[in-house]
Amino acid sequence: MTSFTFADYLQRIHLKDPVAADVAGLEALQRAHRLAIPFENLDVMLGRGIAIDSDAVFAKLVTARRGGYCFEHNRLFLDALAAAGFTARPQLARVWLGAETTPPLTHAISIVTVEGAEWIADAGFGGSYTPPMPLIDGAEAIAPDGARFRLSHDGERGWMLWRAGDAATTDGRGGGEGFQPQYSFTPGPAHDADLAMGNLWAATAPGSRFHTTSVVSIVLPRGFASLTDRAYRRRSGSEDAQTEITDPRVYRLRLSMMFGIDLSADEVARLGLFAG
Repeated sequence: MTSFTFADYLQRIHLKDPVAADVAGLEALQRAHRLAIPFENLDVMLGRGIAIDSDAVFAKLVTARRGGYCFEHNRLFLDALAAAGFTARPQLARVWLGAETTPPLTHAISIVTVEGAEWIADAGFGGSYTPPMPLIDGAEAIAPDGARFRLSHDGERGWMLWRAGDAATTDGRGGGEGFQPQYSFTPGPAHDADLAMGNLWAATAPGSRFHTTSVVSIVLPRGFASLTDRAYRRRSGSEDAQTEITDPRVYRLRLSMMFGIDLSADEVARLGLFAG
């Protein structure tokens, strides 16, 4: 038994009623999750350990109303899927955004069985918004921000998720013309020990982006907002705003108003983004 309470989770993601365990329900649950709960690694940058058990992620993302990165989001989402009547399991993946060599297995997604077919669902990809997709070679989907996604399969990298869309609705990585690789995976069991190893690397390895860069993002109804160190960008429909935040007071206010994250002035100072 864990502390997960479905009613509290639904309140956190602003859904009044539970969803049906079908494709429409999966899409609605993931969408609401991403609109409500930010992606962020600020506790990593503050030197705090990242626990990914059900109790810890519920306490942080729901009770404390914070965000988290993929291992936290998708642990919470798996618990929500189970509570909603879905059959789902975790899956490790390799993120190819900006990669020049084969990246490690440091991303977690969910494989969900819906109406007899397997779908990928991802409530914790900080780079952009990926809608749930059937695990079919050549399957395509369109996100609310207009980006197109495609799944392909080959013998070398397994399944690969591709994205073609405006770079303004991403966290700034993986831009370019046409379809760009997002992440790849080979279906197979992801045991708790495997997830723990991926989480440890993401939080502590010198080569991990989350160990060197403060990253925050949130999905908007028709766009995306991100705060990477001091660089802020918000794209909503055709409106695009970009700025560099040079005042820690503005940074703290932006965190609260745009992303729903409330840090103290001391915590913002400890991020090391501002001189003095």
